Amino acid sequence: MQNLINYIQSRITLTQKDIDLVKKYFISEQIPTQSNLLEAGKVERYIYFLDTGIVKGYQNIDGKIVVQHLVSEQDFFTSLDSFMTETPSIDYYETITEARILKISKPDFDILQKETTFWGIFIKEVTNEHLGCKLERVKDFQILTAKERYLKFVNQYPKLALNVSIDNIASFLGMEPQSLSRIRKQITF
Repeated sequence: MQNLINYIQSRITLTQKDIDLVKKYFISEQIPTQSNLLEAGKVERYIYFLDTGIVKGYQNIDGKIVVQHLVSEQDFFTSLDSFMTETPSIDYYETITEARILKISKPDFDILQKETTFWGIFIKEVTNEHLGCKLERVKDFQILTAKERYLKFVNQYPKLALNVSIDNIASFLGMEPQSLSRIRKQITF
């Protein structure tokens, strides 16, 4: 729980009452490796904070797994459209490693939204950060070569580069695993 509190406090100031509310509404859970947190067609009921471990978010498009999110420790994730509109998700979320998550349900999220001032400010801050990351990712796909995308990934996320399969990394970077293998052979660190 302390990592979550630290994460929030790195963005906004919390009172002791705010901290107590976060502790009240977030539930801690230990999740085994390769566990489904969400399946397409189901409504997302939680927003998650990944305390430890690695999670992937993907879609199954015409039988092909397309990894859109590789989530490392100390970050939030969810199928946001499904969570906010309470409609079926098109996303899957699955643990790659054993993970400890802190999750908040939609009703508890709404309580924090209505009864506090810090929560709305914090959610806006995190949403803007994630939107910025998505925009940068789109730009990277437009202007960087596959090799440059991989090198940027390794530099930004060394833990993911070491602990995620080549198939998942390749999918996340928009290339075939064979292409990523060739790129990796060309690079010496």
